[in-house]
Amino acid sequence: MAEPVKAGRALELRPLRLRDARALFALVDANRNRLRRWLPWPEANRSLQDSRAYILRVRAQAKLGAALPFGLWWKGSLVGVAGFVWIDPANRSAAIGYWLTQDVEGRGLMTAAVSALLRHGFRVLKLNRIEIRAGVRNRRSRAIPERLGFRHEGTLRQAERLADRYVDHAVYGLLAGEWKP
Repeated sequence: MAEPVKAGRALELRPLRLRDARALFALVDANRNRLRRWLPWPEANRSLQDSRAYILRVRAQAKLGAALPFGLWWKGSLVGVAGFVWIDPANRSAAIGYWLTQDVEGRGLMTAAVSALLRHGFRVLKLNRIEIRAGVRNRRSRAIPERLGFRHEGTLRQAERLADRYVDHAVYGLLAGEWKP
């Protein structure tokens, strides 16, 4: 399993463990209405058992090197999730996904977390390309790659189905040679 990644004085990215399931479920449940506006999975996480199943699934993916998810811990509390949602070792590329509880938005935590993931991806995993996709109208999510020097590479039309609608995705990419640590 991956080691924790420091992302600031009080922010740490730690691999999710089964003992985190209760905190994860409580966080999803408290943010469900806001999360489902941009993400497809909140309706699939309706119980503590669902959170446990998610943790087991992503830990198995991490063990295979296919993904690397982390819980975001700020001042000792779980405040979100961020990590590599897929990793393609043959092409040395990966995609980052993230979400944060509304209570701590606007403090720069996600920018710090994604910056730490970039450092880990380019230095430790030796990636060449890292991608972030965000709903075209999700300004907060899009601000992260824009702030960190990603290039907007295009828009995928109706890329994701969210309940009764489709959303377009803005696709951002950053190459190892473009990264400014």
